[in-house]
Amino acid sequence: MKSVAPPPLNALRAFEAFARHGAMTTAATELCVTHGAVSRQVAALQEHLGVALVVGPRHRLTLTPAGAELAARLSVAFATITDAVDAARRDERREIEISCLGTFALKWLIPRLPGFMALHPDIRVKVSESYAAVDFARDRLDGAIRIFNPGQAPARQEATPFLRQYQGPVGAPSVTPPGMSIETLGRLPRLHASTFRESWAVWSELVGVRLPAAPQEREFQHNNSMIEAAAAGMGAAIAPWAFVAPDVTAGRLVAPFGFAERPSKFVFLRPESRPDRSVDAFRDWLVAEGSVSPGPPVCWNAA
Repeated sequence: MKSVAPPPLNALRAFEAFARHGAMTTAATELCVTHGAVSRQVAALQEHLGVALVVGPRHRLTLTPAGAELAARLSVAFATITDAVDAARRDERREIEISCLGTFALKWLIPRLPGFMALHPDIRVKVSESYAAVDFARDRLDGAIRIFNPGQAPARQEATPFLRQYQGPVGAPSVTPPGMSIETLGRLPRLHASTFRESWAVWSELVGVRLPAAPQEREFQHNNSMIEAAAAGMGAAIAPWAFVAPDVTAGRLVAPFGFAERPSKFVFLRPESRPDRSVDAFRDWLVAEGSVSPGPPVCWNAA
């Protein structure tokens, strides 16, 4: 049987970049070529394969089912090539990029990273902050840390739970002193982050309490700003234990009702079917750290 020549590598690369970015112009910028060059490469690839990979007007092209499947496989293949090249370089340490919830990175992950570095001096960890859904084909990440609910299963991703989720109200010692009542808590200004506006409703349902309408609500863009506002005495906030453990331990924040365990967990995500020993090491380290990470000192108590 006569073998069929594979498509040109440049055409495959151009198509994968277009599929990942969703735009010829952005793909062209990444590849340091012109918009027209990317367009011609995609057209040449379709002609070579005899399959339609994109459809639609020139400025609003979308992937066909065949195009989407090819793009997903190419992303894994090119990532594997990149990993192989990195591994072959001498005298260079492997760098992995991990996307992480910003407050979790600041309060939990980064303080523990020196321990990972001591165990794996040949692996550099670059931490990028994001709350967005993870797309490994688009973002070229090696892993990500997010909060997942039971049954949440992302496509083409491996998810490894490594830390339990606890949540409870916190505030400055002068605002939420130990022994305060639920009624007093209900009269305080309620702080929340725009990334989790429903925090008070979720906590109230979780522990089975009914709070009156908030006298005042104050919203912050991120959890870290919300936590700092709580420490400054601006009101009470519902926060994960992992986000506030250092501040509660130091006495900057008080958790008068303790923390209740939620069914959601912190998970480590990685691309499916993309072997990488450095990512394996980071995942295993997270699991080990999560297993010894101290839980909240006080569980939920409505008394």
